[in-house]
Amino acid sequence: MLPAWRRLLPQHALHLPSLLLWVTVACIGCGWLVVDRLQQLHAAFETDARIVHRLLSQRVVQHDAIMATLALLQPAAAAAAAAADSLHNAASPLPRLPSVYPQILAVLQRSAHSDWPPALQAELTAAEATSRRTGHAAMAGLNLPAGRYYLVLAGTPASYALHIDLRTTIPTDEWPMDMAASPVRVTLEHGGTAFVVQPGQADQGSGIRTYDFHKLLAAASQPLDVVARRTVGLHELPWWRMLGWCLLTAALWAAGRALWRQRVARQRAEELLRLGQVARLNTLGELAAGMAHELNQPLTALLSSTQAAQRLLADDPPDLDTAQTAMARAVEQARRASTVVGRLRRLVERPDLAGQAQPLALPTAVQDVLHLLEPELAQRGVVPEVLAAADLPPVLAEPVALQQIIHNLLMNALQALEQVPPAERRLHLAMAQAGAGQVALSVRDHGPGIPPEARQHLFEPFYTTRNGGLGLGLTLCESLAQAMGAQLSLAPEATPSSTAQRGAEFVLTLNVAPPTDDR
Repeated sequence: MLPAWRRLLPQHALHLPSLLLWVTVACIGCGWLVVDRLQQLHAAFETDARIVHRLLSQRVVQHDAIMATLALLQPAAAAAAAAADSLHNAASPLPRLPSVYPQILAVLQRSAHSDWPPALQAELTAAEATSRRTGHAAMAGLNLPAGRYYLVLAGTPASYALHIDLRTTIPTDEWPMDMAASPVRVTLEHGGTAFVVQPGQADQGSGIRTYDFHKLLAAASQPLDVVARRTVGLHELPWWRMLGWCLLTAALWAAGRALWRQRVARQRAEELLRLGQVARLNTLGELAAGMAHELNQPLTALLSSTQAAQRLLADDPPDLDTAQTAMARAVEQARRASTVVGRLRRLVERPDLAGQAQPLALPTAVQDVLHLLEPELAQRGVVPEVLAAADLPPVLAEPVALQQIIHNLLMNALQALEQVPPAERRLHLAMAQAGAGQVALSVRDHGPGIPPEARQHLFEPFYTTRNGGLGLGLTLCESLAQAMGAQLSLAPEATPSSTAQRGAEFVLTLNVAPPTDDR
């Protein structure tokens, strides 16, 4: 049996803890799947961003190597520049480098006898001064949105400038991502301007998580910041795996609930079986006691008459007339015994249950029986209305006997309700104090009621108004109630003004348990 406090709760409340447990487990599992997915996306983002930084660094470092090569060719270049000064008196390009390196749009040279192109004079001269001070190349004419800039290296007797196009610097053949479809946005940034290497998502601000990567290129001459950003959208979460997890846990929860319901049903069936066995044993006890009591007198007379006849027949000579008279009395008593067996007008008192009575909470006993009768109530579409007065004191009763009485009264009420339409089926249970030192339990149904001619015979053994009934249920209830000092009665019939007031009402009056030291 379930604990009494759980049986007092509504049935849907019994499943609330298990439902909350399922929700908790489902949420924890889904959260773990989300975290795992985000970790995977972050790891992939970090790996791709570092590969991008390495590839771009390799390309811009190549520009420094080209500048270093030009510096090594300074003597030859200076001689060529001196020869060219006599013809052009201007800076000379080196046309062969752009054909080898597509990212180099032009190569400019300035010797001691020439100047930078007029349009670039100021920027390239400043970059040249910076290069002489730092000892490495310097950027000039930076136009990041267009992806172009000059890289200037100061030298003696000549300085060089490379016009670089970043768009052809990107190693697309080695790129770790799909530049058209990847959600990662990659830019080269400097001084508040940026060159878009990979567009990525159009809106990088929306989503549940954003990953960022910032790192300067590995070239002091070209301090461009590699910036990668990746925003994780809701559509990238493992929804199907989360749904599968929820369905799996829901299936496990449903299976566990089914097993729990089977356990409760089995316990209920065992309890009903126990009560049925008790009822049958009580009935057999009543029958045996009644038969023993009723048959005692005729059997005693029968034995006395047969013994007398035996003595009369043993006389010499035998007294046949007197013996016949004795045998006739014996036959009469045998017939009387046969009549008693056939009709048993009453059940004798049970062994006193008062010594087994104990303080009990009447609402708990009622709820226990209602719990056992849940299938019968549901089958008939009956929802009992239970009213209990506040601060109802404990009653003095024998637990099994009290449950048996309540069970029989409720079963009689349900059988009566079967005779009315489902919409009119009502069952009321009320518990309240009934005078000094007593508590009354009222069980009232809205069935067809009890005929007036049957009301005075209800508690007689073997009297029944139901087809197939034995007529022992109410007799047994009355006997059990009297044995533990209680009373069971049929409430007076009220004059019904409507169908809602019809039916029968039984009242069980119990004694209040005496107070104890701890109560």
